Amino acid sequence: MKKIALTSLLAVFAAAGANAANVIDGNPLYMPRAGHFYSVTDLYSHSEDSETWALGEDFGFGVTDFLAVDLKTTITEYDSFDGAAWNDMTFGLTARVFDRGAWKADVYGRYAVGGVDVPGLGYVGGVWPDHKPFWDEDDSFYTWTMGLRAGYTTSLWTIAGHVDFNYTNSESFNWGDDTSLHMWRAGVDGQLVIDSDWNLVAGVEYTGYADDGVKDAGSWKGEFGVNYNIDATKFVGLYINGTMHHATGDWELDDGVGYGIKFGIDF
Repeated sequence: MKKIALTSLLAVFAAAGANAANVIDGNPLYMPRAGHFYSVTDLYSHSEDSETWALGEDFGFGVTDFLAVDLKTTITEYDSFDGAAWNDMTFGLTARVFDRGAWKADVYGRYAVGGVDVPGLGYVGGVWPDHKPFWDEDDSFYTWTMGLRAGYTTSLWTIAGHVDFNYTNSESFNWGDDTSLHMWRAGVDGQLVIDSDWNLVAGVEYTGYADDGVKDAGSWKGEFGVNYNIDATKFVGLYINGTMHHATGDWELDDGVGYGIKFGIDF
């Protein structure tokens, strides 16, 4: 009887461990398992522009346990839908190249169509900018990205860093054009698990430019969130964020503090 009880207990722990490996809860090192889809939807506004809301979607699929594809997009509405814009669409591929216990490392590539944050001008263009149908006028920019993220994750906390390099131009393959932008991003993200229901997440990221004309430009973005686990495959969270730019020579906070909600599901 004791052997049966012990075997059953071990089986429960093994099942829980296997399930925990696929928990979606805002962890910065989350990867969908083979055959699993995931969706993370967010809705944001800002304290200085509360009439503008941005709806974002990150949808992905685990091709294998170590390879995932994803599609991300964002739309924005202004003044109770007096105006709206389709900002961007990004296609991505992520490969887990190192998975040794708590240590994880991924490489990723992305191709994005849409607007771009131009130093001194702000966000310019989009897939379908406000009142400018995409078939009538091309206001899109095209960005190629290669990056690396790596970190350490346990059942109680996670810390992860990332760095990527981005090439943006007015055409997909117009290499070396004078209008191109060369950006790099580096950041750190973390998660602290309070209990089986709640966790805290935070992150900071710096964006810099390698182009001669924008040497002094750069931006810092910070985010903090509180997530509630509905169960092992669904979570909802409340988030705040802020972005500071240095394009004008002084650090300025864009549109005040952003606030919003996220909903994630693995299925």
